[in-house]
Amino acid sequence: MSLTPSTMLPLGTVAPDFGLPDVVSGSTLALADVRGRTGTLVMFICNHCPYVLHVNAELVRVAQAAQSRGVGVVAISSNDVRAYPADAPERMTEVAREQGYPFPYLYDATQSVARAYDAACTPDFFLFDAESKLVYRGRLDDSTPGNGRPLTGADLRAALDALRAGAAPLDDQKPSMGCNIKWSAPR
Repeated sequence: MSLTPSTMLPLGTVAPDFGLPDVVSGSTLALADVRGRTGTLVMFICNHCPYVLHVNAELVRVAQAAQSRGVGVVAISSNDVRAYPADAPERMTEVAREQGYPFPYLYDATQSVARAYDAACTPDFFLFDAESKLVYRGRLDDSTPGNGRPLTGADLRAALDALRAGAAPLDDQKPSMGCNIKWSAPR
């Protein structure tokens, strides 16, 4: 397992649009389809990464809390499924149902959306305000597999609280850490 930090895209970056298939509903969804009235949380995850497996239950809880506050939530998997068949769309469907994901789980076959967001790892989190400007990018919290720290979602929850309050983006944003996105071609 290779530990890779998120790239920390500049705050204020406008959310890149996309059109990707949702592996649960079968619909193709764009950013406008998942955007919330308060903001939008875009998460890059996958099925096999131990860091994502570690946080899955908290992803569901944070997503539910975000959605109750008018934040749209979406997860995207961009891994090369030829090299990592556990991340294939049919397996994504199973994982979404098993985990009870309350958000669409989209498949980025060309990896163009991950590149547009400059996503680097799984999990990687991007929170945008109502104008689709980036206000948070970074980690869920300081819990990782094996470090013994409780899984709370504290960092992302604080960013969601600031967004809801209309406050400026948090100054202290730490990168997410996880497995690198499995690129099908050199980046």
